[in-house]
Amino acid sequence: MMAHHRLASAPDTIRFGMFDAAFDPVLTVSSGDSVTFECVSGGVEVMPPAGSPYAVPPALRAIHDSKPERIGPHILTGPVAIAGAEPGDTLEVRIEAIEPNNDWGYCAVRPLAGTIPEDFPERYVSHIAVDRARGVCKPEWGPELPLAPFFGTMGVAPPARYGRLSSREPREHGGNMDNKELVAGSTLYLPVWVPGANFSVGDGHGRQGDGEVCVNALEMGLTGTFTFVLHKKANGAADVGAFAWPRAETPTHYILMGFNEDLDLAMKQALRQTIDFITARSSLSRVQAYQFCSLAVDFRVTQTVNGEKGVHALLKKGLLF
Repeated sequence: MMAHHRLASAPDTIRFGMFDAAFDPVLTVSSGDSVTFECVSGGVEVMPPAGSPYAVPPALRAIHDSKPERIGPHILTGPVAIAGAEPGDTLEVRIEAIEPNNDWGYCAVRPLAGTIPEDFPERYVSHIAVDRARGVCKPEWGPELPLAPFFGTMGVAPPARYGRLSSREPREHGGNMDNKELVAGSTLYLPVWVPGANFSVGDGHGRQGDGEVCVNALEMGLTGTFTFVLHKKANGAADVGAFAWPRAETPTHYILMGFNEDLDLAMKQALRQTIDFITARSSLSRVQAYQFCSLAVDFRVTQTVNGEKGVHALLKKGLLF
C-alpha cells in the first residue's frame, strides 16, 4: 500500500551545500510512496537585517543556530532512500505540488560570482515580498511578477568515487540544475548511483529566468510533494534505464540536459542526449535525429552561474512519439 510521508527542514534532516554517497538517509520509503518536503532557503549572510518587515522562519533560524558544516550554498532536505534502489536503476520523481511557504525571498549579487562578475564587484542583496494568495512577488525596485515555483536543486547521491561534492555544480546525479521547467506536474528521471538512491531537495525558487545570470533566482522556502517510482535496470532498460544523465518531461515536452563548465560542451552534451533519446524511441537513424533536432527541438541555456553550465533541450510531445 502506498504511503505518504512528511519531512521538514531541521538541523537533523538537512545537509548544507553537500552531496555525498556516504550520507545516511534520514527517511526510507517504498517505490510508489510520496513525500512532502518542507524546505527552507538561505544562509545567514542573506537574511533580512534587524528592523526588516520580513521574519526569518523558525526552522531556518534553528538550522543557522546549529552551525552546520557547510560547503555549498544550498540547504538540502534529506536524503530520502527508496527501498530496493540499486546502482543502474532509474528513479522517477513525479513533482506533484510546489507551494511557497514564506512571504519573502531574496536575490543576491556577490563578488566573483555570476555571469559578468567583472561588471558587478559589490555585494547587493534584495529582499522581495511574496504574496502567496495572489501568486506574485514584487521587488522594491521593480514591477510585480507572477510566481512560477520550482526547486533549483534536486538530486540523488553521486557516485561514491566522487566523495563529498559541493551542491553548486550539477552533475550526473542531478543537483543544482536550476531548470525552471521542473514545476508541479513535471517528472524528473535520475540515474541511481548508490543503494537507496538517496534523494535530496532544496534551493526553492519562486521564479527564475533562463540563465539565472546574477547567480540567484527568487530564492525562498518552498513545500513540495514528490512521488518516487523505482525502475529496475532489468525492466525497460532501453527506455528509462539506458540514460546516465538526468532527464525530465512536462505534460507537453521531453527535456534532455547537458552540463559542462564550457557552455559549448554543455550544448553538445544536451544535443547528444537528445539524439540518443530520439533514436532509442523511434526508427530514425542518428543523422536523421540530428536533422530533426535542427528542425524541431529548442535548446535553451538553463544557467550560466553554477560552475558547470547548463543547456536543456525541449522536444515537443507528439512530433515523433
